[in-house]
Amino acid sequence: MKVKTNLLCMTAAFALAMPACAAGPAQPRSPKSATKLLARQKEAGLATITENAARAHVYFLADDLLEGRRAGQRGSRIAKQYIISRLREAGVKPLFGDTYEQPFQAYADQKLKRGVRFFVDADSIAQIKKHVHQRMDLSNVLGVIPGRRSDEVVVVGAHLDHEGMYADVAGDNIYNGADDNASGVTAVLQIMKAFAESGATPERTIVFAFWDGEEFGLLGSKFFVNHYADISKVKGYLNFDMVGGNNKPEDPTYMVYFYTDTHPAFGDWLKDDINRYSLKLNPSYRPWDNPIGGSDQGSFHLKGVPIIWYHTDAQPHYNQPSDEPNTINYPKLTDISRASFLTTWHLANDTAY
Repeated sequence: MKVKTNLLCMTAAFALAMPACAAGPAQPRSPKSATKLLARQKEAGLATITENAARAHVYFLADDLLEGRRAGQRGSRIAKQYIISRLREAGVKPLFGDTYEQPFQAYADQKLKRGVRFFVDADSIAQIKKHVHQRMDLSNVLGVIPGRRSDEVVVVGAHLDHEGMYADVAGDNIYNGADDNASGVTAVLQIMKAFAESGATPERTIVFAFWDGEEFGLLGSKFFVNHYADISKVKGYLNFDMVGGNNKPEDPTYMVYFYTDTHPAFGDWLKDDINRYSLKLNPSYRPWDNPIGGSDQGSFHLKGVPIIWYHTDAQPHYNQPSDEPNTINYPKLTDISRASFLTTWHLANDTAY
């Protein structure tokens, strides 16, 4: 009798300790609790974007040791390894296979004067190879955070190269490119880290792209859109090119916000987020019906992809050796990075879009 009593007690205790087994499989969260969790994850990601991180990235990428990050040269390769190290640290996987780099070659007819124009499309390369020509070995850097849906993709990108060094320039001959475009790379790195540390699985897959050869004619983004098998799945492209400058000293919060004009929600998102999070930004909203000029967003527009381009406009240091890290408006760069993280969050998660 004593044995039976002990067995009954043990059975009862085991049943109390295992309520999930008695009740069957755990039920999914309610839509309300899932929404609250996603909101907390968004806030956690936003909190990782800091002015100190912005300074750290820009001061490294625009240091003299990188020699202006000219495409195909040593400084550019160092910049790529820095970017790859940040992707690895955040746990963001390569987009293709086990390597973060997407190699490609660019060709141009040999000329003894300025005006060399490089191409990456197969037809042009075939013609160029018939003559004396130049070649550059380049590579984009690409990482991915898989979403719940693999049939819809958002791409966030910035070009990593700049003008390099000019031996015949008197005095400072390094074109450091702090604003153009260490600032843009910094924004994408901060957005990437914010998503990685939020713990959220986005609805749509997010690709983080760092383009090579932009200064030679948008080479990296052109190659990508022409060879990415899933280009028809891209729901939007966010571009960052020069987002740390001071075009209007009288208004240090000024920035320019280009977007495809058939998507007015892009403008509404930014207005709402600036108000909700008290971001110190004064955007000039510029819906654009044919956004092909100026930077890498043009490559995506030509493939029918809606675009957003964060920009702080040309400024006195543009394409000058004086484009140094100490000229960057870091509070503005930080708030642009925060705003663009929120924009990316909308693009990646808003099912109504």
